[in-house]
Amino acid sequence: MDMILVERNPSGAKLDVMGVYDWPVWSKEASTFAWNYDKTETCYFLDGDVIVTPDGGEPVSMGAGDLVIFPKGMSCTWEIREPVEKHYKFD
Repeated sequence: MDMILVERNPSGAKLDVMGVYDWPVWSKEASTFAWNYDKTETCYFLDGDVIVTPDGGEPVSMGAGDLVIFPKGMSCTWEIREPVEKHYKFD
């Protein structure tokens, strides 16, 4: 199974080329919930502190300043420890 890819503090130039700031914004309060990805998601965290644990896998922490790719077909549990705001797109 594909893994969650986390890039810490990508360059502003990379974010501009990707068009991150034109993507929609999603926000959510502190909570825990199960999620299944039916498409690949790329997102850039503006705020938050999150641990995402793939079913049967190791927990991955992420938060403000992280560019993250969640693979299509992954089922996981999100634990939002501090409220999240992120730009996102699905492929």
